Amino acid sequence: MHRMVVRRFLVCLALGIVIAVGINEFTFFYLKSDAGRGPQRIELVIPEGTAARIEKGEPNPTIPENMVFVAGDTLVIKNLDIVNHQLGPLFIPSGTSASLSLSEANSYAYSCSFQQSKVFGLNVQEPVTSATRLYGILFAGIPLGLMLGIYSLVALPIKPAEKAAK
Repeated sequence: MHRMVVRRFLVCLALGIVIAVGINEFTFFYLKSDAGRGPQRIELVIPEGTAARIEKGEPNPTIPENMVFVAGDTLVIKNLDIVNHQLGPLFIPSGTSASLSLSEANSYAYSCSFQQSKVFGLNVQEPVTSATRLYGILFAGIPLGLMLGIYSLVALPIKPAEKAAK
């Protein structure tokens, strides 16, 4: 009887992991974000006339107010405007570029001269690696499998084999 219980728990554990793989990979595929990629060099261009638009109170539709990055990305800001601009610690003279290394996951709000709000948000996330996905599968699959095993013992109890007739 002990072997049957262990075997049932192992089958339920395997079933829980299979279900977790299905759910985890389904959601990863359909809810993909930039966090599933490796570090990259990302270029942000400040177009000519940006300072004039901001002075008039007009937003710049080509520059988002917030951006999402992966830890390890490098943000390169290219200033095509005729005015010098600043983003947090970066001073970007007209016609030049400056780069910002985003090595740590965090949310940043930098003062910014090329935004109407004067603030530029950077959200830096940890990259989703295969190890992260495996942890998600195991952290969901093992408890699910154990719960299925317990439920199976309650719903379908294992009956002890009847003793042979004397």
